[in-house]
Amino acid sequence: MANRVFQSVIYQMKDAVNRIVGVVDETGTVIACSELNLIGEVRENFLAERLSSADRFVRDGYSYHQFSNAKHNDYAVFVEGTDEVAGQFASLLSISLQSIKQYHDEKFDKANFIKNVVLDNILPGDIYAKARELHFATDVSRVVLIIRVANGTDVSAYEVVSSLFPDKQKDFVFNISETDTVLVKEIRRGIETRDIEKLAASIVDTLSGEHYIKASVGIGTPIGNVKDLATSFKEAQIAMEVGKMFDTEQQIVSYDHLGIARLIYQLPTTLCEMFLKEVFRQGSIESLDSETLFTIQRFFENNLNVSETSRGLFVHRNTLVYRLEKIKKLTGLDLREFDDAIVFKVALMVKKYLSSNPARY
Repeated sequence: MANRVFQSVIYQMKDAVNRIVGVVDETGTVIACSELNLIGEVRENFLAERLSSADRFVRDGYSYHQFSNAKHNDYAVFVEGTDEVAGQFASLLSISLQSIKQYHDEKFDKANFIKNVVLDNILPGDIYAKARELHFATDVSRVVLIIRVANGTDVSAYEVVSSLFPDKQKDFVFNISETDTVLVKEIRRGIETRDIEKLAASIVDTLSGEHYIKASVGIGTPIGNVKDLATSFKEAQIAMEVGKMFDTEQQIVSYDHLGIARLIYQLPTTLCEMFLKEVFRQGSIESLDSETLFTIQRFFENNLNVSETSRGLFVHRNTLVYRLEKIKKLTGLDLREFDDAIVFKVALMVKKYLSSNPARY
């Protein structure tokens, strides 16, 4: 990576300097040069001079100036000529390339650091030490989003999301699988969940509208300290899994809005099966046909309002009442009663959860 960065700078300076300029690594190998045919050449005489001389020296018609990476002089700039001007060019280039290399390494290390924190691959005690080393702000509000693609295209979701958030010092994007891309987004303190959901919706719209990539987004809770990023990431994962179980059509799923689904997801399957047997002692939930289940769903969506539901289903009010009485006879639960409706709603969600074949217990 450093070689490409050096080559880009050297090539741009080719005309301005009007001399052969390049960079050698600690082995004396030319890794970047204004004359492309010299790249890969090994300058063996450079090694002896490098160890015995100061930062600046002259060898075989070239002026050299070493520059450091961390604590070692791992690189040196060379400029054609042994005059004072060549030495000045070498000094200026070494200062520039050192600064560029330092900036590049810091940016790259920050991205790796964030990835390790998110994936819980770094010890809690090492987080702050590494953050200080990278000059990374630890007390900034951030949130983790997981973008999951359902279909592959020539354009990767990672590339699209990276282009949407170009500030690599504040926002970090990386892949964790073929389908999942993680976005660690810096946010203002006190931001509301609906604003983060709008941001997620814009990502989904861009992927779908411009690149024909179908995607869904799981959102963790905002955190105020870098050490809690792993928690936000796990919450985003849970949001994705719970959303897939209970509402397959929903593209934006926020952990904060999972409600009772989050509780059911954390229950052992044995407890869920016991609950269903207790609720439907009088008759199995399997005895309800698809039309009846659809009626129940619409009844819940209309907040247990018989008149609104009958209008929405285009049936007479008495027809709906008859169906509700039928449900009561089969299950012993009267959905017009608030307590019975709650129990039935939870039972339907538990049934859906068990049908998804959870393997955690």
